Amino acid sequence: MDTEKRLLDIVDEALTLGGRAAGFDLETPLMGALPELDSMAVIGLINLMEERFGFVVGEDEVDASTFETVGSLLAYVTDKLRQGH
Repeated sequence: MDTEKRLLDIVDEALTLGGRAAGFDLETPLMGALPELDSMAVIGLINLMEERFGFVVGEDEVDASTFETVGSLLAYVTDKLRQGH
């Protein structure tokens, strides 16, 4: 399974979207566009990404721009995986 598909599965699960994330593409806006993505959901999403991808997200590593679109979130995850943490 590729990273984008895995990430969309995580987004779907964390935000309880009932499969809606399967239709998202890289341009799909997240923060501010999905009412499900509030501050508590961001924490849950980060926790699931850490668990499923096996890296740790530092407190100062992410900001709202990371969660702007599926593409920006995927770029963050891909970079973390490339760094090996």
